[in-house]
Amino acid sequence: MPLLRRALALFLLILLGTTWPAHAGVANAPGANLQITVITYGPGDTYWERFGHIAIEVQDKGDGEAVSFNYGVFDFDEKGFLLNFARGRMHYLMDAEPTDVDTGWYVQAGRSITRQRLAFTPEQAAALRDFLLWNLRPENARYDYDYYVDNCSTRVRDALDKALGGILKTTLAARPGSMTYRQQTDRLMSAQPWLMLLLDLGLGPYADHPLSGWQEAFIPMALQRELRAVQVPDGHGGHSPLVIEEHEVSPNRVQAPPPQAPDLRGPMALAGAALAVLLVIARRRIRALFVVLAITWLVLAGAAGLLMLGLWIFTSHHSAWANANLLLFDPLAFALIPTIWRSERGAVTARWVDALLIAQLVAGLIAIALHLLPGIVQQNQPWLLLALPVWLALAWSLRGTTTH
Repeated sequence: MPLLRRALALFLLILLGTTWPAHAGVANAPGANLQITVITYGPGDTYWERFGHIAIEVQDKGDGEAVSFNYGVFDFDEKGFLLNFARGRMHYLMDAEPTDVDTGWYVQAGRSITRQRLAFTPEQAAALRDFLLWNLRPENARYDYDYYVDNCSTRVRDALDKALGGILKTTLAARPGSMTYRQQTDRLMSAQPWLMLLLDLGLGPYADHPLSGWQEAFIPMALQRELRAVQVPDGHGGHSPLVIEEHEVSPNRVQAPPPQAPDLRGPMALAGAALAVLLVIARRRIRALFVVLAITWLVLAGAAGLLMLGLWIFTSHHSAWANANLLLFDPLAFALIPTIWRSERGAVTARWVDALLIAQLVAGLIAIALHLLPGIVQQNQPWLLLALPVWLALAWSLRGTTTH
């Protein structure tokens, strides 16, 4: 949401949290008057909107008042926001506002809106309402955000499950998810290819574990889908669907994500092979081009290594820990840059350069071996296909340039 809207949402959070207890309608309506609806908003154009959004609407059927509760507000003006973001220690806020105000912005933005009316008993509806109002209080509204396990969608999921007595988790935990964290991330970010590649490069093996329906509900659209599979007691000894009614209020007018994650192996293999061939040819015929290409590769590889190492050692981004791509892109690449400069002038280089190149090739072989191990391994085939041909081309091009 735009920065101005976030500021207004934060103001409404404080205002509602301090004044709502004295307000009639939703806050004080009996459970029999409450209607619970999940509202799912489709992805937007901006990168932080690509995962979609979700909210719980509580409506008083007596006077028609409808309020949407969501967990997707963050404050750029929070002290240390950028540092906390980099360290993976982001703080998000719960927000509440009239449904018409909330949905109006999404209609204007061209994002789809789908409503799912749920079969809550009066007791469950009142319990959910009371929990949401408690959670809305300023002292309870802030939480530590995590992209995959604690976000606006998982908070809605957990609130619904709490009110339903655990039925939601029991059902969804037994259902297999359709994709991994990595696949869902690549799929949803495919409209921004460079950002998608950066995220894929930075994700470690954590992102490749199979998910249950419960875990995959970190995505609002996945939670919307999974709610359709939930059955609840009907009060007569049987069961009925949790979702009583579902309809799309507003259609999607922005580019929708593809149904599957893009297969990066072909494009990355082609890029790696093309760059490797170009390096070998340029080394023999166009030395200046070889220098530009080789140094660009080494700078990018070294910077990527520093980033991945920093994410592992210094941050709470656990999805980036133990990243096997560190074997393909590491900070030692910077040490080879002077060698490229000297080789362009025909000067011999130190013998340790051969050892460093051999170590890099061995690291690549280790990365392949790790990928071939049985069980759950990091799905980094695209980066193997990109990096290994380039390192082989550099080793081949620099052979015979060291002192003896």
